Amino acid sequence: MKKVIVANLKCNPKTLKEASNLFLVYKKIKSQAKIIVCPPFCFLERAKEVFKQKPNFWLGAQDCFYQDRGAFTGQVSALQLKSVGVKYVILGHSEKRALGDTDKIINQKVKIALMAGLVPVLCLGETKKAREQGKTFDLLKSQIRACLQGIVKNKIDSIILAYEPVWAIGSGIAGELDDVLTAILYLRKLIAENYSKKISQDIKVIYGGSISSQNADTYFNNKWIDGLLVGGASLDIKEFSEIAKLI
Repeated sequence: MKKVIVANLKCNPKTLKEASNLFLVYKKIKSQAKIIVCPPFCFLERAKEVFKQKPNFWLGAQDCFYQDRGAFTGQVSALQLKSVGVKYVILGHSEKRALGDTDKIINQKVKIALMAGLVPVLCLGETKKAREQGKTFDLLKSQIRACLQGIVKNKIDSIILAYEPVWAIGSGIAGELDDVLTAILYLRKLIAENYSKKISQDIKVIYGGSISSQNADTYFNNKWIDGLLVGGASLDIKEFSEIAKLI
């Protein structure tokens, strides 16, 4: 199964020129991975132009609205993203949750993304407090149930699950492999219980949180971890290139 690298550029870079330069350097990266680049909405068209002749590069967005159209100033719908060439969309990122996205809202976004033909990259993960209280499994179970509520069996394998513990994001402290693997296997167990064992084995589950070229191969080399969600390191072209070349 081909490994996946999702590059989440977040609210970066500052200008179209900087974004273009970044994409052009990305384009030179040689990797066996499927690389999904998720720039801000305003740079999607430029990214599409740059990567159109690069078969292992795919266009992703960082979010979508939970309605397909209407009087929703400032929102971008899944159908609009689809129309400009987006294939993947990050949903449920902890930074969006911090701004008000609940599991119910995320569930609505997952459904509308699937209806539009997009592949949701659904972020799940515990806070530092939940981890310290030994409630990681409880929180993951709650997130899975709520965020996937109403998602039918023949749609679930169209979703990528991203285990991204909140305490690891931007902290410089990546999850230990044993801890990450335990969480990912638990997520697969939940999928098996709610869908089927085969789907739990086939569904892609990736890891995110303080990824670097120094630790990426630790996760890449495990058969149960299908790839990485890279945040800050995706803006450091040398670092990101080294990560991508590990596959």
